[in-house]
Amino acid sequence: MNELFQNVAENAMYVLSFLAIIAVLFLSAVLLEQAAQKKNGVTEPVFSTRKVAMIGMFSAVAMLLHLFDFALPFAPTFYKLDFSELPILVGTFAFGPAAGVMMEFIKILLKLCVKGTSTAFVGDLANFVIGCSFILPASVIYAFRKNKKTAVIACITGTLVMTVFGTAFNAIYLLPAFSKLYGIPLESLLAMGSAVNPLAKEGSIVSFVIACVAPLNLIKGASVSVVTLLIYKKLSPVIKAGIPENLVRKRV
Repeated sequence: MNELFQNVAENAMYVLSFLAIIAVLFLSAVLLEQAAQKKNGVTEPVFSTRKVAMIGMFSAVAMLLHLFDFALPFAPTFYKLDFSELPILVGTFAFGPAAGVMMEFIKILLKLCVKGTSTAFVGDLANFVIGCSFILPASVIYAFRKNKKTAVIACITGTLVMTVFGTAFNAIYLLPAFSKLYGIPLESLLAMGSAVNPLAKEGSIVSFVIACVAPLNLIKGASVSVVTLLIYKKLSPVIKAGIPENLVRKRV
């Protein structure tokens, strides 16, 4: 914990930027959720005591899954796949977009407390932002019309947005940031990609992210989406237990 506070102090400006991004995403999620409630004729607090408790539980499960990440053969080992978005997507479908952003934030906060940061918060910001690029579009679409067809559309949209955004984010920000952070020439990072994936042409950041990053995000989004669509209907009555009947709408 002392190491975490030291990292925060050493990277104060970056941490403040991180918190500003969180605030913007959270405010956007709240406004979109309120718009969906108005459209559906629902009056429900964005956060209630039970929601806060469930957010904490889903966030803890997400953090544990986040710790069990693993590399894939078509990308350098500094890229890891995890399925921490699974409980968050389930929880977000149940409790709305604002809850989803909060779960993403708490997941990262818990991970920092347990494991700290080895990337001066760069990797943690990336995980949060890319996670939100999946959770927010999916949850907002589902919030406006809660049925099975919309859930499928929401998951497909979230997966595509995360794949496109995550790929561009790596090319524009993340890879250059890691290059600067670790003092490794960008060409050396790109060479790690071409060494394991022949589709990543040496020296080309565009082919690197398309060959290594895009498939990883696509696999993650598709896997989380399929499992969520299979289990949400069975879990929904348990998750929503205790919420007044007049607030319950048709779920997947």
